[in-house]
Amino acid sequence: MAIEDFEHDSLRCIRCSYCKWIPWESMRHPDFMQGCPAAARYHFHAYASGGKFNMALSLMKERIDYTEGFLDAVYKCQMDGCCDVSCKAVNDIEPLQLMQELRIKCVQDGQGDPVHALIVEGLRKEDNMLQRSKADRGQWAEGLAVKDLTKEKAEVAFHAGCRYSFDEDLRPTVRGALGLLLGAGVDVGIMGESEVCCGGRAYEMGYLGELTKYAEHNRETLKTAGVTTLVTPCSDCYQSFKVQYDKIGRSLGIEVLHITEYLHRLIRQGGIRLTQEVPLTVTYHDPCHLGRLSEPWVHWQGKEVKVLNQMICHEPPKKYRRGANGVYDVPREILKSIPGLKLVEMYRIRESAWCCGAGGGVMEASPDFAVWTGAERLKEARAVGAEAIVSACPWCTRNFLDTAGETGERIEVYDLIDLVRQAI
Repeated sequence: MAIEDFEHDSLRCIRCSYCKWIPWESMRHPDFMQGCPAAARYHFHAYASGGKFNMALSLMKERIDYTEGFLDAVYKCQMDGCCDVSCKAVNDIEPLQLMQELRIKCVQDGQGDPVHALIVEGLRKEDNMLQRSKADRGQWAEGLAVKDLTKEKAEVAFHAGCRYSFDEDLRPTVRGALGLLLGAGVDVGIMGESEVCCGGRAYEMGYLGELTKYAEHNRETLKTAGVTTLVTPCSDCYQSFKVQYDKIGRSLGIEVLHITEYLHRLIRQGGIRLTQEVPLTVTYHDPCHLGRLSEPWVHWQGKEVKVLNQMICHEPPKKYRRGANGVYDVPREILKSIPGLKLVEMYRIRESAWCCGAGGGVMEASPDFAVWTGAERLKEARAVGAEAIVSACPWCTRNFLDTAGETGERIEVYDLIDLVRQAI
């Protein structure tokens, strides 16, 4: 697709500013009703998706050109999709896809963010988003009795992802996740130092070629390995494998599960038994990539027609992704099954959840904005009486830990994996 494919959406945007808020039916507290972090912080319409429609249309019509302010608005966005959910509550247009194509056009026109460009340069050299040596990618699993999929067969492939592979602070969590599978007798293997990036975060930055390259590589590698199921503890990887690859016609052709889905299956089958009490009051943070952004891709082929030369309709009717079919219940069911643990909900949850702040390249290029966004979420967690915030994505965990460290917010941060291990 291209930015021009969304010209009609740019014309149909009624500039209502609903994209800045969560849907009204989800509003439960006056302090926690905003949905777009960029609009909430920078207080200017260009930072909301409605503003992006204006900007994109003007760029297409050559009424404006790239400026420092234009690019700042484009890249101060976590690409979290909350605006997409809200917009579709009142008008069926595609703000998130428009913003994705706008970033792709910026990169193609040589207007990519300089920090993103350096990260992608490192990705092309080392096959990861953390600019670390690819030779060190498998170190996180040293000492674990797990199969090497480059040398032997297994039913399940465990894909750690870039953040878990290289973030030493999170290493106990990813080792623990694999340990849970091994302890349950799962026939599982890893690629070790041969594992590569999913390409999803580079794609959100505007680099379409990286998504295509890694989709083709991972599809061929997993096919050669002969696995039937891919499990990952990274929500970003999960969304890439399940949704983005399908979007560009490179589906893996095997079962793709997030670690929470696989653990939930093992718990129901009796392979994992949660018997130890964890006396803690927690709230669950829905990762954007595990929640609204993981909703299966909807393929549509048809044409747009104008009724009475005015209203645009689709033949055949077009189905829209509205964020409701992400992975929401499974993590909550796991938490509720842990003895002694109490789950309290924040005011913005499920498809209306507030972003952690790490998405869309913001953590890398605008860390102060990432911390501000994370601080808003930690404040919300404390407002509902939680002692700890739990997520299911290493990028969320990393940003919450950084935010708590910088702001002094007194709240514990866990990955759901950590609590499952405590309960065994």
